[in-house]
Amino acid sequence: MNVLIEGEVAELVGEPVKVGEMLPHFKLEDQNGEKVKTADLIGKVTLFSVVPDLNTGTCTLQTRHFNKTVDQFDSVQFITVSTNSVEEQRNWCAAEGIKNLRMLSDEQESFGYATKLYLPANAIDTRAIYIVDSEGVIRYAQIVPEVSEEPNYDEALETLRNIIK
Repeated sequence: MNVLIEGEVAELVGEPVKVGEMLPHFKLEDQNGEKVKTADLIGKVTLFSVVPDLNTGTCTLQTRHFNKTVDQFDSVQFITVSTNSVEEQRNWCAAEGIKNLRMLSDEQESFGYATKLYLPANAIDTRAIYIVDSEGVIRYAQIVPEVSEEPNYDEALETLRNIIK
């Protein structure tokens, strides 16, 4: 599958995971430097907001948007995944005042390769939103066709509301 980065074609490592599939196995790193595995995230409805690089405008907008939304969904865990290092994520959160989201680093590219969201030529994960139910089944997937554009927040949040009813 391909996406665009400022109009230029960029190829993902494969066909991204789809609705109805199980969340694949991966390892991420939390803000304390601890490994977080797929199994650690199962058991609660989870919205994954995947951003290529927190230090860009669109990624900042996307992360701020979900940071404001978290409080509306007590039973949902909101996770932002980026290929930034843990230190970069910590510094960014401190500078932006982001406290509500769980930030996980895919600096090792495990999540990107497992979900097929990784763009090897750019060394980043592509912009996406995934919603996974408490059993680990993907219930919503949005791969943003142009990486420099924001996702459809309304569609994702409406789907999330329907899942947790």
